[in-house]
Amino acid sequence: MKVINFAHPLTESNLQEIKSLAGCEVSEVVEVPSQIDPAKPLEPQIASRLENLGLTAQEWQTQPLLINLPSLSCSAAVVLALLHGRMGYFPPILRLRPDTDSLVPRFVVAEILNLQAIRERARGKR
Repeated sequence: MKVINFAHPLTESNLQEIKSLAGCEVSEVVEVPSQIDPAKPLEPQIASRLENLGLTAQEWQTQPLLINLPSLSCSAAVVLALLHGRMGYFPPILRLRPDTDSLVPRFVVAEILNLQAIRERARGKR
């Protein structure tokens, strides 16, 4: 599985946590800059970063991808909208949480959220 990371770098420990939760190896982590220029429109900034990943239309639709969203909520919303358009479904995403037992600030993987399954469950509420 390829992890596309729009947030802080993931540690080796995080990658082991992902492997344990996902049940498969992380083959690659692609770091994507998430800093945006607030004076410019957001969509083109995010779209160009996705273009720079170099994935083909087929790869977007068939490659196992896990997304670590940017922390800025508007950026995360645009990432999800653009990914859904390219992939045809919502990708699974990471949820990190602070490690409360650590003296030095660090994050651990709390869960992998299957957004497509969440969407499908929500459709029953229509």
